Amino acid sequence: MSPIEHLERASAADWPELPFKQWGDTLETLHMWSQIVGKIRMELSPWLNHSWSVPLYVTSRGLTTSPIPYGGRTFEIDFDFADHRLPIRSSDGQARWLALEPKSVARFYHELLEALTGMGIDVSIHPVPNEIPEPIPFPEDEVHGTYDPEHAQRLWGALVQSDRVMKAYRARFTGKVSPVHFFWGSFDLALTRFSGRDAPEHPGGIPNLPDEITREAYSHEVSSCGFWPGNREAPDPIFYAYAYPTPEGFSEASVSPEAAFWLADLGEFALPYEAVRAAESPDDELDSFLESTHAAAADLANWDREHLEWERGFRPLPRHRQE
Repeated sequence: MSPIEHLERASAADWPELPFKQWGDTLETLHMWSQIVGKIRMELSPWLNHSWSVPLYVTSRGLTTSPIPYGGRTFEIDFDFADHRLPIRSSDGQARWLALEPKSVARFYHELLEALTGMGIDVSIHPVPNEIPEPIPFPEDEVHGTYDPEHAQRLWGALVQSDRVMKAYRARFTGKVSPVHFFWGSFDLALTRFSGRDAPEHPGGIPNLPDEITREAYSHEVSSCGFWPGNREAPDPIFYAYAYPTPEGFSEASVSPEAAFWLADLGEFALPYEAVRAAESPDDELDSFLESTHAAAADLANWDREHLEWERGFRPLPRHRQE
């Protein structure tokens, strides 16, 4: 039985093309815009372990912060890639929106903070991008300002498909596991499973990210996976899978599908997005990658898989639902 046979699966046509040469400028602009929105969430939200209070989430229209607390009310900011707007809504009925259109990062930054001020929400963020070399402060960034609606929708479409499959994979784990969430710093959709054991201190060293954040994120053993849309230096989008700490023999492990390969520089397995998109069943192709890389990491590191994972296939109903 396929591990996701009971779910409605997508066809290859549902997975959009992502040619970086065409859409890379829009991607870079969205990366900076998402960092501004994400930093607002991070500044006002209670901190959660492993930075779970930081990311955005995939929706049926784009990306969202989810509700952010502010005094006795909440508000949320959404990227709506269907209508190409950035709506801001609060629990007291107020609403503003920004157009998603060609505009510099500097202009987006000022427009968003002004809109929040107009709603009685005062917030100050560290105005420098994280996790990229040679960052340009948001108020000074006139370099990034491309927004092509079709290209934004392609990114959203890839995230929607990846999010679906990763959520099915997440549901088969009964131990501690993260949400499927979009980290705006590294600009990737990620999911992390935990063994329950402590991990050795992480060396840190990620550009423009405090080492204390990285070390807390990897304070426990993990098997992690995700989707990364690429950048100018590595333009091919990939799915990835790694473990921390990396168990001995992981790089030589047998994983599937055949298109998967080991990235020595990053210490992780990778599967080209295009290989998933071109497969007869993209959902099964991706699920095979997620399951096989996790199994390799968990077995080599002696995870207690019997008590951490449901059997593949249908997840059992709670006892009271079966009676």
